[in-house]
Amino acid sequence: MIANEDGQVLDEIAEGIGVATNNVAEYTAALRGLERARELGAKEIVLRSDSRLLIEQLAGRFKVKNPTLQRLHKEVRSVASAFERIAYEHVRRERNVEADRLANAGVDEWLAGEGASWERPPPSPRLWEAEEEPR
Repeated sequence: MIANEDGQVLDEIAEGIGVATNNVAEYTAALRGLERARELGAKEIVLRSDSRLLIEQLAGRFKVKNPTLQRLHKEVRSVASAFERIAYEHVRRERNVEADRLANAGVDEWLAGEGASWERPPPSPRLWEAEEEPR
């Protein structure tokens, strides 16, 4: 969700990205939001997320170790560099209801279209559970 300093919503993005980790989804949402804010002519940004990992990594306080997140981190930082000022703010999940609604709408849209044939994979075998004795 992109809003101005008065809280007026300027645009909303709900995009299904397919099967991905939560962290990949958080980075993708940040990237799409920053790209749209840039298109709308924003000069100063406060990027808010309920993902502490995302906020801490973008602010440079946490290292990015995962190779996929490293690539996304680089993309987000590149887009972020176009703004005169950017701040990163962690918000509690309860204060991020609209963003959660948009994320769910994106997932629903993906599942109704391109992801319609997706099936949850079976659970992984338990490594430390004793096998049943053959009868």
